[in-house]
Amino acid sequence: MTESGQWFAPGRANLMGEHTDYNDGFVLPFALAQGTTATATRRDDRILVLTSRQQPGPPIELPLDDLAPGSLRPSGAAGAGRAVTGGVAEAGRAVVGWAAYPAGVAWALREVGHDVPGATIMIDSDLPAGAGLSSSAALECAVALALTALAGEDVPRRELARIARRAENEFAGVPTGIMDQSASLLCEAGHVLLLDCQSGETTQVPFDARLLVINTRAKHQLATGEYGARRAECEEAARLLHVQSLRGVTDCGSTSQLADLTLRKRARHVCTDNQRVLRSVELLKTGRYAEVGALLTEAHASLRDDFEISWPEADVAVDASLAAGALGARMIGGGFGGSVLALIPGDPAVPAAVRDAVTSAFAARTWTPPEFYDAAPSQGAHRLS
Repeated sequence: MTESGQWFAPGRANLMGEHTDYNDGFVLPFALAQGTTATATRRDDRILVLTSRQQPGPPIELPLDDLAPGSLRPSGAAGAGRAVTGGVAEAGRAVVGWAAYPAGVAWALREVGHDVPGATIMIDSDLPAGAGLSSSAALECAVALALTALAGEDVPRRELARIARRAENEFAGVPTGIMDQSASLLCEAGHVLLLDCQSGETTQVPFDARLLVINTRAKHQLATGEYGARRAECEEAARLLHVQSLRGVTDCGSTSQLADLTLRKRARHVCTDNQRVLRSVELLKTGRYAEVGALLTEAHASLRDDFEISWPEADVAVDASLAAGALGARMIGGGFGGSVLALIPGDPAVPAAVRDAVTSAFAARTWTPPEFYDAAPSQGAHRLS
């Protein structure tokens, strides 16, 4: 047991495998150098006190024993629906906004029997919110490490990822898969993580090439409904194809059996993206990065045309990156805003050329200037002090 400390959890970018995780498929993410830090001190009471450098306002005080999805009391309590965004929580007031993620972690840990103590936690992050870089998962994982350390518990990382995912799904109300939390907790520096979302098996795959994240600064909001709609469409396609999940579709041509064009396209993307993940791993083993780049660009077309979750800034950033010499590029994240990932060759002139080309293309359309981050695969979540 520890009384205080600092814990860091990184955001993630995903080399390959988008919207495949909740379909029990394969993904290939890596941890970023940027992430979220939770500075936590144990309390003697049963109160969770939350503050954030990025979200100014009074501390948010939450009674641990009253936490439940949607409200501080079981559904039906008086006052449910009034939001807690700062100050002392009252019985029945819903926890919304950024605080729902750490509150959800505390709730999810208690739900599976972990002894969560009262704590004062200050959050700091250098991840841009809404950029498709898993700022929410980084927040969850940093808080999960902090709370379990304060409780004196050493929870296996895979279990902690499942707990953090439950917090996001059931407490924050975002129906994501397991990839983001797994990447934040399990990734290693210099590697991408092959994750089988059905079995939970992982393989660290060495990666030695330059990547560039392009934040298009078109914000995405996964809880607005489109993400959930795509998930529902995938579930319906699986039902009609008589498989438990779209992971069970291994012959991508069989998706033509679906009479509904939309469902056919959704299933085709998931099937082909699973294949692209496995093919990318094989190519990385022999250093064939140019062919990995071609798969990145192919994946973007699939996300744009079959899954229909791209957005104008992403399409322009991909085209400009390729024209400037990138080996490949695609949108990453849940879609409808966020970031693009570009794979850069060894030529030292290409990174600057890509930055200039994308910036110029945005300026020509009077869009907000993009932001750029070098994206070397980095260390997963860990204690800082």
